[in-house]
Amino acid sequence: MKVLQVIDQAFRTTVEEQDDTILWLTQSMRGAGGDLQVLLSGHGVHYAVLNQRQPPLILGTWKQSQPAELVRDLTNLTESGVPVYAVREDLEERGLAGLPLQAGVELVSRAGLADLYERVDQIWQW
Repeated sequence: MKVLQVIDQAFRTTVEEQDDTILWLTQSMRGAGGDLQVLLSGHGVHYAVLNQRQPPLILGTWKQSQPAELVRDLTNLTESGVPVYAVREDLEERGLAGLPLQAGVELVSRAGLADLYERVDQIWQW
């Protein structure tokens, strides 16, 4: 079964987490043999931008010393064969068009989403 993971929110980790939950889940499921694809849409397209980092969180005197490493997580996904797509228009709307994207991220237009959805058996929206 082919599953498309649609990530439309960004930087939603909690103080205890060191990874984006869905990227971690996708990587784990891929390691178990899952046939997965990732679509970054909405605010999730921030993940596609090269060198986009989640800053460490500081609460009082406590500092989250190991924030999520989105570049590493997406690189691991693409290198393991998980296709990663980003919606072109969502990048444009956020002023991110023209910035270098992480290797392996493929742009898709909103008009092309129907074709992408048709190629999978299930769509999981996060």
